[in-house]
Amino acid sequence: MKTKHLFIETFGCQMNERDSEIMAQLLGGHSYLPCPAPEQADLIVINTCSIRGKAAQKAYSSFGRYRKLKAKNPELIIVVAGCVAQQDGEALLERMPYIDIVMGPQAIYTLPSLVAKARAERTGLVATDLKPDFVIPPFLPNLADATPHKRFVTIMQGCDNFCTYCVVPYTRGREISRDFNEILDEVRHLLGQGVREITLLGQNVNSYGRQRSGGQERTFPELLRAVAQIPGLARLRFTTSNPKDLSEELMRCFAELPQLCPHFHLPVQSGSNSVLKRMNRKYTIEAYLEKVEKLRFYCPGIALTTDIIVGFPGEAEADFEATMKLLETVRYHGAFSFKYSDRPNARSAEFSDKVEEEVKAERLARLQARQDEISLARKQEDVGRVFEVMVEGRSKAAGSQWSGRTGSNQIVNFKSRKELRPGQMLMVVIEEACQNSLRGSIVKE
Repeated sequence: MKTKHLFIETFGCQMNERDSEIMAQLLGGHSYLPCPAPEQADLIVINTCSIRGKAAQKAYSSFGRYRKLKAKNPELIIVVAGCVAQQDGEALLERMPYIDIVMGPQAIYTLPSLVAKARAERTGLVATDLKPDFVIPPFLPNLADATPHKRFVTIMQGCDNFCTYCVVPYTRGREISRDFNEILDEVRHLLGQGVREITLLGQNVNSYGRQRSGGQERTFPELLRAVAQIPGLARLRFTTSNPKDLSEELMRCFAELPQLCPHFHLPVQSGSNSVLKRMNRKYTIEAYLEKVEKLRFYCPGIALTTDIIVGFPGEAEADFEATMKLLETVRYHGAFSFKYSDRPNARSAEFSDKVEEEVKAERLARLQARQDEISLARKQEDVGRVFEVMVEGRSKAAGSQWSGRTGSNQIVNFKSRKELRPGQMLMVVIEEACQNSLRGSIVKE
């Protein structure tokens, strides 16, 4: 079979990153090799995100750029995948007839057959059905084309929470948990190929097993404990969690599983109870803070990060100040913060009391400036301490600089006279805190 070239552009979350890896590996079995530039490709896949307006706009800009390549090379196949594809479906083909395939997240495992059909029939294809009985297929990846020391493993997809600002239930469907033993098989397979760190992925991993595949009776803490027992695993992470589903059983895992990294991404979205209620988040700030306190009881050194939406419809100044107060109370190690934007199908798009763009921008700037100060202060707490660091690779800085991460997910830059390998574990003393990273020295070389 003649070798062809594949270019994938990925927008959005880690779930999309993992989906892109899967698509590349599936197509690799059909003689498609990755290439560094779209101009070299026989097949272009744009894996899109629609969780925020800016991400969707970036994807649409890409579509326009690739139209020119299609005009030069009519044999080029262009695929739009992910949440924008699921959301817009047939309308994408009508608006941009040069696109060959539009497919949602559930269809990624059928991509090779869709590509073959598109080449044979030369007609636009749409694969955006969301099946309530969908089962995530077993998949054992080939690591020949990927960074070997750490990998994502999907454990579930979709969401049942229906937060009023969010499109995930409409673009990825309802919650579907992957088979327990198939997850363990994939982790064993990865560790057997030299992977050291595993991150378990889902829109809400805390509710894993609630919508069971194959009638299994397993919980997320049980899955964590089973994965942690597999030989060869150095580090275990997971994302993302809804605070309402955070159980004490899961919190205890941080005290009882040495492989589980002391880092928890726990999206709060707002510090105001009235805003949380309008968001349909199903918890209060008081309940959230109780869980933060208990997490820190079980794992005193845990690094907490979060997501915050600024300017949700109806957010008054007092609501925003409650969010600013939350920053001071929790003192997050980091926060992903965004201005609210209406999303198609989300209930909040119909809310009438929108916050003016200028007010949203001013509040976001205030919040990010304060969080930057807190994040730097958190890093300064680590100066003089020794951490086990997993090597990522060469640092972007010149010279003999290397880069790695602590268990709490902090980037550390350090020098080494030796050639290091990704996944190698080193003890590093922290000497300086910068805004986005730490600097240190290897304790013994």
